[in-house]
Amino acid sequence: MHVKKGDKVVVISGKDKGKQGEVLAAFPKKDRVLVEGVNVVKKHSKPSQVNPQGGIVSQEAPIHVSNVMPLDPKSGEPTRVGYQVIDGKKVRVAKKSGETLDK
Repeated sequence: MHVKKGDKVVVISGKDKGKQGEVLAAFPKKDRVLVEGVNVVKKHSKPSQVNPQGGIVSQEAPIHVSNVMPLDPKSGEPTRVGYQVIDGKKVRVAKKSGETLDK
């Protein structure tokens, strides 16, 4: 996948188009990512040990990975991802600036 946990991304399509956030979790087998503040849904929860009151809870739901683009670390604009081998390691590279996306 072209995004990983911790990446800053922007949503490029769907109801949350234009929103930015950090990837909280990635699900490569399902091609989905969980982005903070994006695709917020309401979930009805029964009273439990964790939440004795119960009620309606808002939480993020996963969105398809094709609907997000990583942000260029240099300019802060959405960019495509390329791959290069640097010091024997395959790293992700921003196509716009050439900066590495991996730490």
